[in-house]
Amino acid sequence: MRFYGDVGYWIIVIISLALGGITQAYIKSTYQKWSKVPSGLRSTGAAVARRMLDENGAGACGIAHTQGHLTDHYDPRDNNLYLSPENDQGGSVASVAVACHEAGHAVQTAKGFLPVKIRTALVPVVNFSQSAWMFVFIIGVFMGMAGLVQAAIFLFAFTVVFQIVTLPVEIDASRRAVRYLASSGSQIDQQGAKQVLTAAALTYVASALVSVLNLLYLLGRTDRR
Repeated sequence: MRFYGDVGYWIIVIISLALGGITQAYIKSTYQKWSKVPSGLRSTGAAVARRMLDENGAGACGIAHTQGHLTDHYDPRDNNLYLSPENDQGGSVASVAVACHEAGHAVQTAKGFLPVKIRTALVPVVNFSQSAWMFVFIIGVFMGMAGLVQAAIFLFAFTVVFQIVTLPVEIDASRRAVRYLASSGSQIDQQGAKQVLTAAALTYVASALVSVLNLLYLLGRTDRR
């Protein structure tokens, strides 16, 4: 099973690299553009996120600091938003948009948003499948054991499902952020948030698309074998 010598394999590699490069460049340029525009709320990302949490039933969520660039995230395990320095203390449109997006995840959890529940339930399985599928796949290919190859693809499918389920979670968090800024911020905040968060969402779409292509390719190759 010489997958690496197949033209289809290299096409997927090229598509993966192209989509990854394009989406990363786009989000970087979009974020930089709106990081230079002051928010109409005249407040920091952390302060605006705090208000959004309190006004949307997620007041128990805390806000903490994390290091790095665009490393912002919400951790449901301790119910905290972790904001990078630029988005925690920054007062730009980009800072407010990213902080409110992460606040949107906390609101989802507080309100029991169904896709979040599904995604959370998949986490233990995906943690195992992500680390195991390639190992099982390589053994199956080199030993010529079709059963192991199929088992590896089955494990990989959980990763694909997880990425697909992640899409509505991310899109909804962005929708909540934009809606909040539209009601409490200015037109510039709403416009900038839409652009920044759309750029961020495209990275998830690209990642899911590449994973689906990989899964279809692997299924097609094993079926022919």
